[in-house]
Amino acid sequence: MTCPHRTAFPSVAGSASPTIGVLALQGDFREHMAVVRSLGFDAIAVRRPEELARVAGLIIPGGESSVIDKLSRMFGLAGPLRAAVASGIPVYGTCAGLIMLADTLLDSIDGQQTLGGFDIVVRRNAFGSQLDSFETDITVPILGDPPVHAVFIRAPVVESVGERATVLATLHDGRVVAVEQGNLLGTSFHPEMTGDTRFHEYFLTKVSAA
Repeated sequence: MTCPHRTAFPSVAGSASPTIGVLALQGDFREHMAVVRSLGFDAIAVRRPEELARVAGLIIPGGESSVIDKLSRMFGLAGPLRAAVASGIPVYGTCAGLIMLADTLLDSIDGQQTLGGFDIVVRRNAFGSQLDSFETDITVPILGDPPVHAVFIRAPVVESVGERATVLATLHDGRVVAVEQGNLLGTSFHPEMTGDTRFHEYFLTKVSAA
């Protein structure tokens, strides 16, 4: 799962690049940190409120959304995370991270909470179990050509998009898998796994602009 296309947004990092946080309670946070660093930005693992306070942008990685939810509350991070999203800090959620940002969640487990902020309705595990994981190419107009090779692992899907959010990409059957709302960005799939860094670059332009 490699892709040579990674320069849609040249010179995204400046001479004093802001620090990017990656929520590191559970999931594939290390892969996101590696991509961010490859693009010339400093990346730190965020597990405590004081680490969150240091960052100019945040990535919430894939993993198990119910576990990330429970651990964020256990570590005293849920409140600060909600406040950060509400303040307008750029946040990118992939897979479970997209679930965490949704205002409304379908098929949640009992007691599961989200951070909210994204005017979308997301269905958890919309494509089935781990055995139903798949890969496909999708067109993302805002990123240009070529298509993005997307990896879906127990992925959610955006069931509906509110007035404040914008669809960035859909599957061939019309199901929404990438969305944007101001400084918020979300994908159902895992760009950190393919070598195509365009989604990360696009997110980092939001951070630099903010």
